Amino acid sequence: MNIHLLPKEDNKASIWSGGLTYEYMIYPETASYADRDFVFRISSATIEQEPSEFTKFKGYYRYLVMLNNGLHIVVNKEKKVYEKYEIMEFNSNDEVTSYSKGIDFNWMVSEKIRHHKLKITNNNQNCNAQIMILFSLHTTVIKINENPYHLKPYDVLVIENIKKENIMLHFSNECLFGVLDF
Repeated sequence: MNIHLLPKEDNKASIWSGGLTYEYMIYPETASYADRDFVFRISSATIEQEPSEFTKFKGYYRYLVMLNNGLHIVVNKEKKVYEKYEIMEFNSNDEVTSYSKGIDFNWMVSEKIRHHKLKITNNNQNCNAQIMILFSLHTTVIKINENPYHLKPYDVLVIENIKKENIMLHFSNECLFGVLDF
C-alpha cells in the first residue's frame, strides 16, 4: 500500500480559459495531461469568468464539486443547479458552460476504468478498492488502519491499494471519498 499526502499549498497554478487550475495528481505518474493518456487526474480550479466553457476531455468521466458556493450550469443545453458540496457527474466531452464563480474540486477518470464512485462521508469506511481518494473539506484527521494523517482544508490523500487489502478508514470530519478499481 502506498499513501500520498498532497497538501494544497504544494500545487502550482496553471491557466485554463475560465481561471486557474491546480493539479494534485495525475495517474500514472508517467501520464501527460496534454496527451490525455491518464487513468485519472485530481485537481481544483477557480472559476473566475461568467460564463465560462469547461475544457472537453473525450474518453473521460468527470466529478465536480463546488467548494465555496452553488453552481449554475448548462450541460448540453440543459440548465442545472448544484448546491455547495453537491456532486455533479458528467461525461467530460459534454458541452458545459458555468454561470457561477467559485472554487471547485475535479476528478477525471478514464472511461476505460470499470468502477469508480465519489461521495461525501464522515463515516468510518472499510474499503478494499485499488485506489482511494480523500479530499478534505475542513481540517480533518484521517486514520488509516489506526495511523493518523492530518489534513488541512483542500488537502488530498491518495491510497494505492493494488493488492486490494481491507483498509479501515476513520474520519474526524467530512471528506470527499472516491474509490476506483481497474
